[in-house]
Amino acid sequence: MTRKPPTSSFAKPRSRAIPKATQDAGGIVRVAAIQMASSPNVPANLAEAGRLIELAATAGAKLVALPENFAIMGMKETDKVHVREVPGKGPIQKFLAAQARKHGIWLVGGSVPLESENAKKVYNSCLVYDDKGKQVARYDKIHLFGLDLGNEHYREETTIKPGDTVVVVDSPFGRIGLSICYDLRFPELYRAMGDVDIILVPAAFTATTGKAHFETLIRARAIENLAYVIAPAQGGYHLSGRETHGDTMIVDPWGNVLDRLPRGSGVVMAGINRTYQEGLRKSLPALKHRSLDCTSNVKLEVITK
Repeated sequence: MTRKPPTSSFAKPRSRAIPKATQDAGGIVRVAAIQMASSPNVPANLAEAGRLIELAATAGAKLVALPENFAIMGMKETDKVHVREVPGKGPIQKFLAAQARKHGIWLVGGSVPLESENAKKVYNSCLVYDDKGKQVARYDKIHLFGLDLGNEHYREETTIKPGDTVVVVDSPFGRIGLSICYDLRFPELYRAMGDVDIILVPAAFTATTGKAHFETLIRARAIENLAYVIAPAQGGYHLSGRETHGDTMIVDPWGNVLDRLPRGSGVVMAGINRTYQEGLRKSLPALKHRSLDCTSNVKLEVITK
């Protein structure tokens, strides 16, 4: 007899005006993914991010994630180099710490430009802050995007220095694996994380590649890892002329899209249900059936509190 999978982890809300609550019945913890269409103006982007973080926190989110490049989408790729920050210092990092502390949430700064050893390049770093405003994790983007479609060109390697370490962090909501945008195309990264409960994928997918691949890749990473995937994205037109795909979404471990926002600024909400997730992993123990090792010669940092 075929067993049915457990019931869905969280019902999709009918609207974004969700009554304030810290936790849903049955131990379901609300999480949020923020979508933006960031500009070259850092203070303006931080103000918009603050507005959206407050909306998410008021709606009961305890984990909130911002998209890649939330603080700056420059007119030129070198603009982010000019606003790079020293690790632990600078207005962007100060903002993230203050917002996490103010709202009592875990906050993920999708990516922040941090200085590297090369003055012409930055690390594209995903920073995680706990509810006291303390930075508890940093992941430097490993895979750097490159695209040449004739009239559309991107070469992140010209302004970004790649990281070399896979990072996971223990949180009150489960073990979280960190990744950024183009990393999504490399499933071996997620296998190297080991068993994680939540995968974060802050993104700024182009409209071209996003339309073709974003949802498919997000759902695939959720299904193959039996993990929740939170994917906050840039979504809209930018002053540089670039168009980003958007479609911020939260996907459960069975591959169901719990909530999404196709375009524009806003907040996507859903719930993390660990009981549901554990039931799926018991019914379909695919993680225990792995027979190939993807962790050899991989630097893995596991951050525990």
